[in-house]
Amino acid sequence: MERGETQNVEYKQAWRDEYLKWICGFANAKGGHIYIGIDDNGNITGVDNYKKLMEDIPNKSVNHLGLVVDVNLHAAEGKNYLEISVPISNVPIAYHGVYHYRSGSTKQELKGIALQNLLLNKMGKKWEDMAVEGITFSDLNGNSIQAFIIKAIEKNRIPPNTLKIGKQTLFKNLGLLTEQGQLTNAAVLLFGKNLIKVSVTASFKIGRFGKSSHDLLFQDIVETNIFEMADKVIEMLKTKYLVRPISYRGLERMEPLEYPETALREAVLNAIIHKDYSSTYTFLRVYDDRLHLWNPGTLPEELTIDKLKQEHSSYPRNRNIANAFFKAGYIESWGRGINKIIDACKEAGLPEPIIEEDQGGVSVIFLKDIYTEEILKTYNLESRHIKALLFIKENGRINNKQYQELFEISKRMVSYDLQMLVDRNFITKIGSTGKGTYYILQRGNKGVK
Repeated sequence: MERGETQNVEYKQAWRDEYLKWICGFANAKGGHIYIGIDDNGNITGVDNYKKLMEDIPNKSVNHLGLVVDVNLHAAEGKNYLEISVPISNVPIAYHGVYHYRSGSTKQELKGIALQNLLLNKMGKKWEDMAVEGITFSDLNGNSIQAFIIKAIEKNRIPPNTLKIGKQTLFKNLGLLTEQGQLTNAAVLLFGKNLIKVSVTASFKIGRFGKSSHDLLFQDIVETNIFEMADKVIEMLKTKYLVRPISYRGLERMEPLEYPETALREAVLNAIIHKDYSSTYTFLRVYDDRLHLWNPGTLPEELTIDKLKQEHSSYPRNRNIANAFFKAGYIESWGRGINKIIDACKEAGLPEPIIEEDQGGVSVIFLKDIYTEEILKTYNLESRHIKALLFIKENGRINNKQYQELFEISKRMVSYDLQMLVDRNFITKIGSTGKGTYYILQRGNKGVK
């Protein structure tokens, strides 16, 4: 068999009763298999007391977890080993009062919000679907609802007669009412006048920083409902946080944002739609050389960062919130959000954003240019080339003589280096031959090779 620990496979050389925690974790997640008598590298070490374990393990699983597992005997390389087959449990499983969960190749103890979400999920419910007591349609913003209807009709995603039907019918069709007719958390988040009634951390925090994350210069908090939030955040960035470099196309004055608005809007929408609203705030940190967006909520188990960049299905954390944004034409339902962000940045001549899971959430870092040591290292350049590019960035230009003196190499090698950087679109040559020739960075670069 192909060996290696995964989301659904765990290896143990010998049985210990504490491994009931692993059974608990698999049952609360996607089920899986625990092999006894195989080490972490997948080598079969064997187990001698397999007959006793084949009786003890199922009994202990039932007694301590209330869970029936199958224990199967296998043999290979002249050695016996056991396979514990753990089914997915339809109810939450605890071991001595503690809930465990298998995530990736690790086991986690669930507490607080994570435990709450597990309990809801096992009941077939999600946080966004929970009823909000004491809330009526008078607590919602009528203008926001009207704007949603108009946008959704324009996109042909709801019938034109929706303007004539009652809000009760509309919200029922959108999945924003419980079976008892109560407004849900999702309904209040989308259109509420006061989001603190469902989440004290629904706000979107923006901060302008100096050289480090400790140097906060000024900040704002966007506290509108989430249907209006993306527009408010982008407007705040335009008017207060980002600059518009001035350029000309012929006689036409061009003033695009320093980061492409299409990419920013898509990232902000993703953060709003996929956020875990039972957790903390969404943070947008603006620095001189980068913009860092972070929202709470890990990726679904079906996805990884690499899979996000490929063709993939959409797995929204908040399906009814995502559906409302889709109906209004703010997003597509094909899971292309990350690719749209990457493509927009490349089209604008910016490096691909750094996207990663970080501290229980998803982080997107927009970089202003490729001429930083961290980014240049990703282009398979030698350290000499990187230092030369950073020299040009700091001093504005470099010539052949300066390059020779900087690295103490021959004129011929300098010419080779500079031509290579020109061919790969990192720099531009100014002048043809002679002492007046120098090299500058190729700004607005769309074709680095």
